[in-house]
Amino acid sequence: MKILRQIGSIAFVLGLFTAIFIGVPWYLMTSTDPVIPWWLRIAFFCLMGGILLVMLTIAIEQAKIKPSKKEASPAELQGRILLQNSPKIPGREITEALGLVQGHTVFAIWLGNDLSAIMRLILGGELTEYTQMMGSARKTATDRMTAQAVEMGADAIINVRYMTTSVVGSAAELMVYGTAVKLNENAVRREDVA
Repeated sequence: MKILRQIGSIAFVLGLFTAIFIGVPWYLMTSTDPVIPWWLRIAFFCLMGGILLVMLTIAIEQAKIKPSKKEASPAELQGRILLQNSPKIPGREITEALGLVQGHTVFAIWLGNDLSAIMRLILGGELTEYTQMMGSARKTATDRMTAQAVEMGADAIINVRYMTTSVVGSAAELMVYGTAVKLNENAVRREDVA
């Protein structure tokens, strides 16, 4: 089913872009109707050319995105930093509060997945496209917050909170924040004693 939905989404996007970027320009060039003035034709081609240029540069940027060598991998970060949504860590003593750490990102899904989600709004069911988008956003924001805590020399982040806001259309901003703290290395957990 997912493959059929993906094929339908791709067909929709291809049809939309063909109509806009080929059909309308073809009509403007071949139409002899004097209702369409020359300056409007030029304005339309500037608009479409600008949109295509922006789309091309975004596609190139996304193809080039690679994790920087300076950043630790998410698995590395999770092994070094404890995340806690409460103000205390059971069995551990907080020796120093290093300050606020935060991470945020703005995510969007491509038009084809957006179409699938709109159909689910009509038919009902989980909007899996948005669930996956928000999961990716949560992971990215948490990794950025954790990297900031590592730079500060933290052992843990307490009072971790997530916040989401809608930016535009199907794009959402996800922010995570908490307090980076140092823990007492000599503190023994109660479970270790028993």
